[in-house]
Amino acid sequence: MTSKHIEDDTLADNESPKVESPKAAKDSEQQPGFFSNLIFNIILPTLVLTQLSDPERLGPELGIVVALAFPIGFGLWDLQRSGKINPFSVLGIISVALTGGMSLLELDPKYIAIKEATIPAIIGIAVLISNKTKFPLVKTFILNDKIIDIAKLNSALVEKNNKDAFERKVTFSSGIVASSFFLSSVLNYILAKVILVSSPGTAAYNEELGKMTALSYPVIVVPSTIVLFVALWYLFSQMKKLTGQDIDNFLNEQ
Repeated sequence: MTSKHIEDDTLADNESPKVESPKAAKDSEQQPGFFSNLIFNIILPTLVLTQLSDPERLGPELGIVVALAFPIGFGLWDLQRSGKINPFSVLGIISVALTGGMSLLELDPKYIAIKEATIPAIIGIAVLISNKTKFPLVKTFILNDKIIDIAKLNSALVEKNNKDAFERKVTFSSGIVASSFFLSSVLNYILAKVILVSSPGTAAYNEELGKMTALSYPVIVVPSTIVLFVALWYLFSQMKKLTGQDIDNFLNEQ
């Protein structure tokens, strides 16, 4: 029921001082913050599902609709505001919409568990498949021009005759990144199976859905983020080893 965002853009210059362009500044302003994501994707849906789904309040069905309207509305607003389609944001919106649809149709909770596991698994598979293309997704997550001066990095790698070696490290790092999504997939499934035990269409089921949403950050996001940081540390350490230069030399100034 949560969605996560990761993006990329272009260009760097070796010699001239780096000044943030109006477009970059606009993009930076348009990115929703951590607390906005937390409020609309976690806190508000959880409160509605756990506190307002009783028959004397919103009721189970309307409670589902209102709770899921927050992350879906926030995701659509973010897409419209940024002016570009982020496939990960779209997947997040689809995931939330599927949760709502399955709940309103009162399908067996096992289908929610399968759906919760499928979305991150698809992303993990996409990361691995992208290694066979010219645009590995790990370069979107980590090696993008907002973070790294790509031209400077490539020049240093060529100078040390380590360009091919670094590409192999990128491939290995992609495996680490993919494993974070596979870990998320397993944890999503376990969390859904353990928590969703009541019949859909009841206040008890809504409360369990709210509990699952609230626990998704500490149980799923934190371990997955740790694995992503391992991938980041590995790639940066290899960058330093293969270029003979400190990583600070390749970081773009923000």
